[in-house]
Amino acid sequence: MDEDIRWIQRYNNFSKAFSLLKEIIESNEDITTLEAIVKEGIVQRFEYTFELAWKTLKDKMIEDGLLIDKISPKYVFKLAFQSKYIEDVDLWIAMTNDRNLMSHTYDFSTFDNVLVKLQKDYYPLIKELNNYFVEAQQ
Repeated sequence: MDEDIRWIQRYNNFSKAFSLLKEIIESNEDITTLEAIVKEGIVQRFEYTFELAWKTLKDKMIEDGLLIDKISPKYVFKLAFQSKYIEDVDLWIAMTNDRNLMSHTYDFSTFDNVLVKLQKDYYPLIKELNNYFVEAQQ
């Protein structure tokens, strides 16, 4: 594995962030029952894991020769879907919207709604993307 390749460098950071998110998601049956301070930490882990996910995906697609003329999560996810890197573009777009919402809200009922989606819908997608990156390095 060539550590000088940009997407692999970015993946190494994504992998660390994903591991921290995985730890809390997989060790709790219902993360909405946790204390408020813990929920805030989960949201923070989600936000930086999400950021590294789309940026790693962008770097991988560039490495593979795709031309990316816009640098935004939604554009990258749409192109990744068209190019067969991901399967459920609508859920990735919903995740993007919720990540944006979480960056600008402090309403705990909103936190809980997003945390439910994170545990049920978004985490499996992020895990699937992580698995793709692992396989792509072999």
